Amino acid sequence: MPTLGRGNDNYSEGTSTVTVPVTTEKTIAPSVGRPGLRAQLLRRKPIGQMVSEAGSGQGGTGLVRSFGVLHLTMISVGATLGTGILVILGESVPLAGPAIWVSFVIAGLAALLSAVSYAEMAGLVPVAGSSYSYSYATMGEGMAWICGWCLVLEYAVSVAAVAVGAGQYVNETLAVFGQVLPDAMSQPPGDGGLVNLPAMAIVVLATVLLVRGARESAWINTAIVIIKVGILLFFCAVAFTAFNAGNFEPLLPMGAAGVSAAASRVFFSYIGFDAASTAGEEAKNPKRDLPRAILLSMVIVTSIYVLVAVAAIGARPWGWFDGTEAALVQILEETTHQPWIALVFSVGAVLAIASIVLTVLYGQTRILLSMSRDGLVPKVFGRVSARTGTPAAGTLIVGTAVALTAGLVPLGALADATSIGTLFAFALVNVAVIYLRRNRPDLKRSFRVPLYPVTPVLGTLMCAYLMANLGADTWVVFGAWMLVGIAIYFGYGRRNSKVAALSESNYRELTAKAPSQEPVKAELS
Repeated sequence: MPTLGRGNDNYSEGTSTVTVPVTTEKTIAPSVGRPGLRAQLLRRKPIGQMVSEAGSGQGGTGLVRSFGVLHLTMISVGATLGTGILVILGESVPLAGPAIWVSFVIAGLAALLSAVSYAEMAGLVPVAGSSYSYSYATMGEGMAWICGWCLVLEYAVSVAAVAVGAGQYVNETLAVFGQVLPDAMSQPPGDGGLVNLPAMAIVVLATVLLVRGARESAWINTAIVIIKVGILLFFCAVAFTAFNAGNFEPLLPMGAAGVSAAASRVFFSYIGFDAASTAGEEAKNPKRDLPRAILLSMVIVTSIYVLVAVAAIGARPWGWFDGTEAALVQILEETTHQPWIALVFSVGAVLAIASIVLTVLYGQTRILLSMSRDGLVPKVFGRVSARTGTPAAGTLIVGTAVALTAGLVPLGALADATSIGTLFAFALVNVAVIYLRRNRPDLKRSFRVPLYPVTPVLGTLMCAYLMANLGADTWVVFGAWMLVGIAIYFGYGRRNSKVAALSESNYRELTAKAPSQEPVKAELS
């Protein structure tokens, strides 16, 4: 079993051993006075310090390195695959018409441009903080906090948004037996119900699994991902038997603006490919495996999304999707007239949603662990259980908040708000790549963004374009979210920041120190 503890941690593979000193609070000399506001907002966290702290939690207990490239890929695929197809396809087709598959391609291209930037940064800074840590290393504490707060929106809120869709498929499953959950128990307020109990139940189950251990959760997720891919391919096989090429005419009934609007919405479907980057401190060989997992997951997810979208439109005219819930199940029912097929697909869809909830909730807890380590959020989120090797207390807090949100807030508002927060975080990662290429060309990179600087620049512009296509209400929600985040930073984060507490001499010393250029590996037994 891979192990990681306190003090000097040795990672070995074969005959190669790398010693990485873990920075503890005793090694950080507090400054006599904190820097001014502007200086603190611009103070960057040294990459060497991030790498040396990797795996440590509050109290000295460390995370366990147990993930290989298969688990990392399945984390990203599990967090991504299914969201747009299973949950918001019915809401997106009326925006784009038959060209919904083009919207998936556009959103996938935007995600891919950012994915290659994530791959470079994940190999260079293999820590649990994902884009929050990348922003801290390149743009300073102020932008890092904004990015981290956007990640809370991306991960925690997207978990709730995906879980909301569970009620639809639970009802489709029960309908085979002539039963149905009343709206009061399967829909949130605003959608005709009181509480979405299936959504809350899935979040609670995922929380329990994550508290028990990351390795166990990863194996369960891998099994569910295989089932999820299988049911989507099964849908395509059935839908293509009812394929009608005439359903694609006219291709653009809502014009290019409709395709762009749908692309902005279905970008929500690609949220999660970056989940593997939050496992940087639990990967056996993160510098090698994280870039591979991120890029491989993008290829798998985009291919399946386009295939399913084409099959669905081919089977039913685009106007049929307006107001349709659990669209894929209904297509199967109307095509085969076999209730058992719809039953199998509905059960698989519930498992697919559970997989997304499990992996995205995992990512959220690791983001908060990194922010807690830096002192920007309370220490409880950074406490790692000595028994399970997981941030158990933080997981329970996040799981409770997400379960309540999933049970009480409608899907539409959640999906759009999540997309804008995600796009902003992705744009920052592209900027981080440009910054480090210009200012730290000496750093050894296990993966390099192709066609630099065109790729990260296009990634940034694509994210900005998709953000601009989101509605005014979404921007209002995003602005309100940012104001809440700023208030929390000034109320807690600024006073407790550990990077701001460094003396000027200590900070300069850490900044000048180059991080280890050897790949971090786990000691296997």
